[in-house]
Formats: sequence, structure tokens, C-alpha cells
Amino acid sequence: MSRTQLPLIINDVSALSRSLRKQLQCTENVPSHVEMLNLLAKSAGYKNFQHLKAELAPAHEPEPEINRKRLNKAAGYFDLNGRLSRWPKKYSMRVLCLWGLWSRLPARIAMTELELDEKLILNHSFCDHTMLRRWLVDEKLVSRTPDGREYRRIESRPPFEALELIKRVNK
Repeated sequence: MSRTQLPLIINDVSALSRSLRKQLQCTENVPSHVEMLNLLAKSAGYKNFQHLKAELAPAHEPEPEINRKRLNKAAGYFDLNGRLSRWPKKYSMRVLCLWGLWSRLPARIAMTELELDEKLILNHSFCDHTMLRRWLVDEKLVSRTPDGREYRRIESRPPFEALELIKRVNK
């Protein structure tokens, strides 16, 4: 696991030393690695190491590079109306296209199998809505009750590439 490097700037080393010494006097044993991180963070004026990490870590990860060729290929599986016109052969492309269908399902609303099928029929044109329903459930984009009476879109953030595809096909 890679570590995020966090800069710790200490304006007054004497105050840090005093604070560390005071905290170490309260301990009976040699502090563990995590305890030592917390002691250092507290000495620098933070509640604990997690607080320091939250304050100093980058606000967000940089956006990953988009594979334009792959994105164009995935968009090619959709017609001008944003309907999935054919089923990709490659697994990774299938999953990416499923995100396009997922985006057209209502959020936080329970649907019957018939209602889900209607939505899928409206958003694809190769006449296999049952296969699409199974794929959505298998890929954990849609949840289903054990008796199959109720389906719900599972709310999660799509991968960055899927977000770009969703923007493209939902114009």
C-alpha cells in the first residue's frame, strides 16, 4: 500500500519537544507506531493523526487520463438517441455500456420487474432486456429482492470513464 506523504511544518521545535515530553510521561510503555503518529500530530496542534491527514492531504485525487479511443468505441454502441444499439463482445466494454443504462434508471425508487423491463426496452434496441437486467444485477448496478419482486438502482459513483460516457449518451 502506498503512503501519502504529509508535510509537517513545525514553527516552534521547543514547543513540540515540550508537548511530546509531557505526552510521553503519561505513557507506561514505548508508544506503538500509530500512537507515536498521534503524539506527533497532537504536538503540532491537531486532534490526532487522522485530523492532521485530513487537513494536509490533497483535497481530491487528480482526474485520471481518459482513454479517448475506448470512450469513442463505447459511445459507438449507442445510437443518436442514446439507446444501446448492440451488445459489446468484450466484458470491460459491456460493463462500461451498462453504466449508460444505469444512468437512465430512476434513483432511490423501487421498481417491479415489469417496470425495470420497460425502462430497459426503451433504452436499447436489440431485443434482449432480460439479459440486460441480469447483467445489471450481476454487476451490482441494480439490486433485487430474493423473490425478484423489487429492483432498485444501486447508488454509487460511476468510474470516471463511465461518467464521460454517460455525459455523451445522455445529451
